[in-house]
Amino acid sequence: MQGMDEKALITAAQQGDVDAFNRLVLAYQNMTYNLAYRILGDGDAAADATQDAFLSAYRGIGRFRGGSFKAWLLRIVTNACYDQLRVKQRRPTTSLETLLVADPESGPSFAEEGEKPEEYTLRQELSRAIQVGIGTLPADQRVTLVLSDIQGFNYQEIAEITDVSLGTVKSRLSRARARLRDFLLARGELLPAQYRLTDSMVEGE
Repeated sequence: MQGMDEKALITAAQQGDVDAFNRLVLAYQNMTYNLAYRILGDGDAAADATQDAFLSAYRGIGRFRGGSFKAWLLRIVTNACYDQLRVKQRRPTTSLETLLVADPESGPSFAEEGEKPEEYTLRQELSRAIQVGIGTLPADQRVTLVLSDIQGFNYQEIAEITDVSLGTVKSRLSRARARLRDFLLARGELLPAQYRLTDSMVEGE
């Protein structure tokens, strides 16, 4: 199996080769977990959603009919996240304090090359504040924003992952960005001082 490409691994997995499927899991586990973490804002929930998604993918891989395997898999992950969000809606909401102490990188985080310690600290603080804001968005807007502005997918890819039209992707993203911006403007205390927005700054745009 050494050197098999993704298409060959998918074919083997569809024929019941568990090792081939496990290699697909290894290839995508970081991406899927990071996506789930950014959507859910909770490490345990993200791990559960990722595990559920891979289990669903294993059971359903025989129905995969080509195209982008990544998009197919991420659609399963986002659906698992929707399930987690529905569960959270039936429970007490997570406090801002809990979100603020959560690791925004969902694991060990290191300074980038050439980054000063104070720059690293500011980047972490900003990431935490943004994650808190993301957690306030409706589920569909949250998923779209994370896919676009954090994971870097384009409109077409997001439409394929979320199974909606391009127009819906664009409108959800526009609303999500506006809500996130309003959240950060209203709660400037969550941001590092130099990133805090003021009314005068907004009016001057």
